Formats: sequence, structure tokens, C-alpha cells
Amino acid sequence: MLNIYKLPTILISTFIILCFVNIKESSSKILDIQTPAKQVIIYDHEVDEVLFEKNADQLMKPASMAKVMTSYIVFDRIKDKSLNMSDTFLVSDKAWRMGGSRSFLELNSNVTIKDLLLGLIVQSGNDAAVVLAEGVSGDEEAFAREMNRYAKTIGMKDTYFTNSTGWPHPDLQTTSRDLVMLTKRIIDDFPELYNLYKEKIFTYNKIKQSNRNPLLYTMNGADGLKTGHTNESGYGLIGSVKRNDRRVTIVINGLNSKKKRRFESKRLFNIVFRETTLLSLFSNQKSLVEADVWLGKKNKVNLIASKPFKKIISPFELNKTKIKLEWMNPISAPITKGSVLGKIYIYIPGQQTFQEELISSEDVAKMSPLIRVKSILKFLLYGDIIAN
Repeated sequence: MLNIYKLPTILISTFIILCFVNIKESSSKILDIQTPAKQVIIYDHEVDEVLFEKNADQLMKPASMAKVMTSYIVFDRIKDKSLNMSDTFLVSDKAWRMGGSRSFLELNSNVTIKDLLLGLIVQSGNDAAVVLAEGVSGDEEAFAREMNRYAKTIGMKDTYFTNSTGWPHPDLQTTSRDLVMLTKRIIDDFPELYNLYKEKIFTYNKIKQSNRNPLLYTMNGADGLKTGHTNESGYGLIGSVKRNDRRVTIVINGLNSKKKRRFESKRLFNIVFRETTLLSLFSNQKSLVEADVWLGKKNKVNLIASKPFKKIISPFELNKTKIKLEWMNPISAPITKGSVLGKIYIYIPGQQTFQEELISSEDVAKMSPLIRVKSILKFLLYGDIIAN
């Protein structure tokens, strides 16, 4: 017999946790945003999906956002143990003379990699970036070639680096989509080292400087990443926020002031978390239904979802979402763990019906031949089943 069961709203809520390198297409039906930024991309890590984009593949200058790749390479060397945080690099004359934002490193001094990374990330130090580049690759030109090798591996097909700092150069280019790919990788590949990006203050050579990322001071859950500005690129930012096990990254660029960068980045994050939510079902592999078993050593078997289901939807859609389960009842033994025994239908208003599989959470063996005969006879006579 086909058994159909609709999960009540109260039960659905127990499965929901409120809280995607190729990234999925935009769910433009969810977010309708007007923004003065020239390039924008909003990416949800949990479902690997772009929620909104504007000129995401348009070439642009990364400015100091290029430093994220510099840190990625150093993180990778630390992870493979070819470098340690306590190792030191020498501050060259080239690094010491770098203009723009600085960590105020002293000429010919030896600085630990940890301090150089903090100078790079917190203070956006161009001097720290050059010291790291020279320490890793011998000179900055060789390091830029290494940056481009990494970019190709990650899938940043429209990016070309010319230096470790993002200093203006006619050939330097990237896209907001490529920067999202890089951000996803640095967070996924180096979760512990990524924590450096949420440091708000770093003092070096008795000079105290604050992190230039405005989100760290104004957004709950913000933990990175990097601002950027040149006259050519305008004001840009890569920002990432994690709330209730849901992480969203936004790349914006081409704004005309720090104030507008701060306001617009915060505004976009507020829109995302207000107008979208994460529908997360079946992540804990709990039993959804207990099915009857025919002629098995157990008379019941627990059915579970074959995999978690995650989708970004609106709060209205969340409240109207319904789930229906279907399975044959009873199920004949033997049953193998993982066998597909039914279906799950997920109904979200205004969207297609999503279908997942119900599977057995365990093995159920057949009864012995003698018990099977007794069970069949009892069923024929009394409508009951013997369970061994």
C-alpha cells in the first residue's frame, strides 16, 4: 500500500535551521536591488549560489583587494609547512620605500611572517606585501607570476596580477566574480588562518592602526576581508558575514567615497539577511518515518532522507513550505541500508516541486524459513505478523 504523509508545520520547523570553485547562477527572483556600485556580486556559501550580481564579469582594478591573493599564497605555504608563522623575512629597500598604506617596517629589519600577515591584512601595508612577496619568491615579479598560477588553478579566468599590493598597473585586472571565487577558497582552505581577517587592531613599531574594513565594527558576524581604493578603481570591498551557520560574501567596487562604501556594503548585507533565509532540511539524518516491515527480523524500519536539502528562499516562502512523504507499506525484507524506499516532495510557493529520496537507515534481514511460514499463516488467519 502506498503510504502518504504530510509533515505538519510544527514538525517541519524542527528540521529547519535558519541561519555554494564554480558558482551557480543568480537567484535574481529573490533579490531585486538597485545599487550605485559599478560592480557587485552577492554569494551564499551554504548553497553555493550567487544571489545577486551587477556587472560581475566586467573587468575592474582590484586595488588592495589583490592582497587577498598575497595572503592566500602565504597561507598555503604555512599549511604545507614550508613556512612557519615565526619565520622572518628581511625588509628590503624596495619594500621600505613603498608608498600608500604602510605597516612602518624598518629598513633591513627581520620581521616575522605573523607580523607581516597582520600588517598586510589589518593595516593593508604595501611594505608588508612586498616583503612577503620577496620572501616567498625572491622578488615581486616572480611572486606575481605565482599569483597568476594560483588564480588559474582557482578558476579566476579574468584575473591578471602584476604585483603583490594591487598598486596601479595598466595590466592589472580582475572581476567581482573572480574575487568571490578567491574568497570562497581562502575561507574553505584555511579556516584557522582566515581568522586573521577579523583582527581589528594591530600595533607595530609602536604605531597602532585599525582594520580598514568598516563591516568589522558595524555588522554582526562580519569577519573579513579587505578594502581597496585607487583613483582608477574607486572604492571597493570584499566583505564576508557569517550568521547562524550561513555565510554570505559581497564584493562591491566603483564607489566614489569611503562613506558610500561603508553605507552600501552594510545596506546590501542587511537586505540579504532580511529578505532571504536558508531552508535547511534533513541535515541531521534523523528518522522521518517508521515503516512496517513484511517478513523481516524487525517489524519496523526507520526511513531517512538520502541527503540534506538546502535552498535560499524568502521568509514568506519559508512559512508556506510544505513537505510530503510517500512510501510503500509494508516493505518486504530483506532491506539493505541505503535502499530507496520512498520519496520526499518539497513544495515551495511559486517554485517547482523538489523531490528527494527516502532511504532505509539500517539493514533488516529476512525471517528464518520456519518463522516466515508461521508469520504468513498467522497473517492469513488473524491479520497479524510475527516478528522474530
